Amino acid sequence: MSFALSVRAAALPAAVLATLALPAAPAHAAAVSVTATVETVPVSHSGDAADDPAIWVHPTDPAKSVVVATDKKGALEVYDMTGARIQRITGDYGNNVDLRGDIVVSADDEAAGGNGAMHIYRIDPATRQLKRLKDVPTEVTAHGICLYTSPASGKLYAFPNSTSGRVEQWELAVNGDAVTATSVRLWDAGSAVEGCYADETTGKLYLGEEDVGVWVYGAEPTAGASRTKLDSTGSGGHITADTEGITAAGNRIYVSSQGSNDFTVYDRTTRAHLGRFSVSNGTAADDCEDTDGIDATAANLGPAFPQGVFICQDGSNGAPGTSGNQNFKFVPLQRITAQFG
Repeated sequence: MSFALSVRAAALPAAVLATLALPAAPAHAAAVSVTATVETVPVSHSGDAADDPAIWVHPTDPAKSVVVATDKKGALEVYDMTGARIQRITGDYGNNVDLRGDIVVSADDEAAGGNGAMHIYRIDPATRQLKRLKDVPTEVTAHGICLYTSPASGKLYAFPNSTSGRVEQWELAVNGDAVTATSVRLWDAGSAVEGCYADETTGKLYLGEEDVGVWVYGAEPTAGASRTKLDSTGSGGHITADTEGITAAGNRIYVSSQGSNDFTVYDRTTRAHLGRFSVSNGTAADDCEDTDGIDATAANLGPAFPQGVFICQDGSNGAPGTSGNQNFKFVPLQRITAQFG
């Protein structure tokens, strides 16, 4: 409904308004929209199955980069940059997945049938195949996950988190196929948490409390539980619950505002809110709705994505009025950055 029509309708008597049966507008309407150029093949399980993607940039051939994504009803899916599946790893009920370098970690969701542990893999650049190295049980019963390489120490950390609001930080040391894992921090963020992003450029951990908003913590193990708020779902906030995926690329932070079917954008340095966008139906792929996980990178990923990519999980996957097994959409990052500087 246009803004002009909204103003005119507001001046009408209540009885007339009732006859018009005007549709309710979303709490936050996206100012701009973009379209995807690639979508993955759907995950194998039906219903609410796909959830979270993680982008792996090939060290020598950007076009051979891949996306590791979750089918939380029982598999990790690995896709090439055309959206074709090149590996499917069964027996992993990962709700979220993240990676740093060649190390991939999924949060094997107990509620979906998993064991609540972190599943640790290594990706082989020659074959682009994942090899499972170890399962690490966690204190929090892992639901969400993000990884962080400390710029101060060079150590690799994982942040499993849970629907109880508990968050844990683990130091991971991977030597060949051997994995040593040590819990170094544990705290309570409040209510259910899931999406998170650990930022090596700022040393900050962004954590999504689903019904509340996004909190900013220190990412180093000595940071404690002090926090500030990036944005909220409440009055004056820009997120419509659930707060879901969080990622960053270039000088922008992106958050999935699930209830409004779009994404909020922030300056990575100042954390100022810059606006919002939606991923709409296009000629190459349909839209992203009810999105859980997202990921983005500004790295060159070959001819199809030379300036990077934004990836969103699609909770409906189909033209308007239809629905199929869920999948993931790839948007050239410049289509978004052109809108927000």
